[in-house]
Amino acid sequence: QVQLVESGGGLVQAGGSLRVSCAASGRTSTYYHIGWFRQAPGKEREFVGAIIIIGSGTMYADSVKGRFTISKDNAKATVYLQMNSLKPEDTAVYYCAAAPTRSGRLSDSGHYTSWGQGTQVTVSS
Repeated sequence: QVQLVESGGGLVQAGGSLRVSCAASGRTSTYYHIGWFRQAPGKEREFVGAIIIIGSGTMYADSVKGRFTISKDNAKATVYLQMNSLKPEDTAVYYCAAAPTRSGRLSDSGHYTSWGQGTQVTVSS
């Protein structure tokens, strides 16, 4: 099992930037993908993006494409979500999650078996 801890959330004005991190510990050699999801009050959890850990490649939701970038530092077992041009509708709790298999849809929350506790991102207008 891998443990995930998010950090770096906070309050930012619309148009600003923020970077959140997802640090993994435990059996870090046993996961293939890291996904980012978010959940706003009263809404369902939604896919933000994902990165392939063993190998390369990223995938983004249409709502964040061109504004958000996911990167990784394998040596630090950390994945980053760089968020630029933030909008009030980006306000949510952001979660990272790890998937233990290569197969499965990156955008499907059921593909992931380990989740972090989440970090709050608030964008003011």
